Amino acid sequence: MRYYNYLYLALIAAFLISCSGNGVDKASQSITEDGIKEYIAVLASDDFQGRFPGTLGEEKTIHYLSEQFSSLGLLPGNGDSYFQEVPLMKITPETDFTLNISGKKGSLTLQYGPDFIGGTPTPTEKVNISGSDVIFVGYGINAPEYQWNDYEGLDVRGKTVVMLVNDPGYATQDSALFTGNAMTYYGRWVYKYEEAARQGAAAAILVHETKAASYPWGVVENSFKGTKFYLTSDPITKSELLLQSWITNDNARKLFQMAGLDFDATTQMAAQRGFKPIEMKLKASASYSNRVEYMSSNNVIALLPGSSRKDEYIIYTAHWDHLGVNPALKGDSIFNGALDNASGTAALLEIAKAFKSLGKVQDRSVLFMSVTCEEQGLLGSHYYAENPIYPLNKTVAVINMDALNIFGRTHDMAISGYGYNELDDYAKAVIESKGRYIVGDSRPESGGYYRSDHFSFAKVGVPSINISFGSDNVEHGKEWAETTLLKWIMDNYHKPSDNYEPETWKFDGMVEDVQVYFELGYKLSTTDHFPNWREGTFYKPIRDAMMK
Repeated sequence: MRYYNYLYLALIAAFLISCSGNGVDKASQSITEDGIKEYIAVLASDDFQGRFPGTLGEEKTIHYLSEQFSSLGLLPGNGDSYFQEVPLMKITPETDFTLNISGKKGSLTLQYGPDFIGGTPTPTEKVNISGSDVIFVGYGINAPEYQWNDYEGLDVRGKTVVMLVNDPGYATQDSALFTGNAMTYYGRWVYKYEEAARQGAAAAILVHETKAASYPWGVVENSFKGTKFYLTSDPITKSELLLQSWITNDNARKLFQMAGLDFDATTQMAAQRGFKPIEMKLKASASYSNRVEYMSSNNVIALLPGSSRKDEYIIYTAHWDHLGVNPALKGDSIFNGALDNASGTAALLEIAKAFKSLGKVQDRSVLFMSVTCEEQGLLGSHYYAENPIYPLNKTVAVINMDALNIFGRTHDMAISGYGYNELDDYAKAVIESKGRYIVGDSRPESGGYYRSDHFSFAKVGVPSINISFGSDNVEHGKEWAETTLLKWIMDNYHKPSDNYEPETWKFDGMVEDVQVYFELGYKLSTTDHFPNWREGTFYKPIRDAMMK
């Protein structure tokens, strides 16, 4: 094994040496501030109406992207088309309904929006939940590998489950429990709703807590209110789950008080082994109507064929979608999504341009994939991963770009899930060649690894990497960078204020990071090696099976 590691590192070093004479440096320098600015200015303009799936905003976005790919000389990635249709179910609930909780000590009427956000994932035009028993199921997790099952011995069919966000490892900061401070997939809201549906629950209520979720209540309102999309093949659409919802922390405390429970003490108990679900002796009721529609959105895919190994593929991904327009908001009602993710989409185009400027065609083919419905739960990338146009066992790697650096140059770059697969070694070699260094996720408690499109490919076994900007700011240092990022998230994430602001954004760090993405993909496109997952990761057996 030691010999293999030395040989592997020697091969990477050979790639770095070889880059100096084949036009890679020149191609990397073709990635410019002006080029990135031009793309972001268009994608984040009011004219694109927040790039919401199924709207005029989508139509303008996908046609703009296909036109840009075509003008760069890239081929359609799906036969003779740049588009892969993603079949969706669109559910729009009425937004003036209430969630009512009653018990011996009184009742609680929760208003849609300020108190709770919710809807059904099933194609049900009229939802009626009447007197459903409410059960607190802790974190709502069934994880055999962690010897944890909040549903053990419990029948929740037809009942309402109340759950906490994140997982017990984060809550206790116990490194021996789950993965300690780092959120696992079991801490994500999407898992918790899916598990509640598998258990047969009629309703699921997720308690919001800003630190545990890593975003404030305003993000829940803007991200989950109103229309939601689901893949038509998603099992949750065929479940009995009539309501999946978030509730504010203040209202959760009132709910627990009605049940005669101390919120803080009870939630602390839920993070300990041996916790048993609690019948809250409350009833939940809700009645509302939905508009159910079936439609398609589109992934945009462009192909740059390789030469000697053109049947092997490197994929770059960046989601094009955002949150659209909310006419109910006063003032600015357009969610332009400039950082999230016009910036990553612009990088996709700049990297395509860099590959086309190479003096020699790379060995492996490169796919540039701008996916839909990331904001709806990674739906576009999930659909491609389950319905790939190019064989997964010929897909070498996925490099994802989501929300790039607007704060200035950094000495470091961060890898979500650092240590999971061998792509880290390639990234490390590229970054260190520039006098920079790699760090792991600076906020592992936020579950960032599970929140963008690389994860869809990881789930089906394809090695994938999500590299984000670092926190060691060249000009201001680490403390300033971390404080500034957190403030931006609280003030602008999933809000209309995520606007393109060229007068305040700093592009020098973004350009350097995009050059890293390009050079990483180039290194992977010029080797015959297929990077794999590390031993002990969940995804390695999946990859090993497909590669036999």
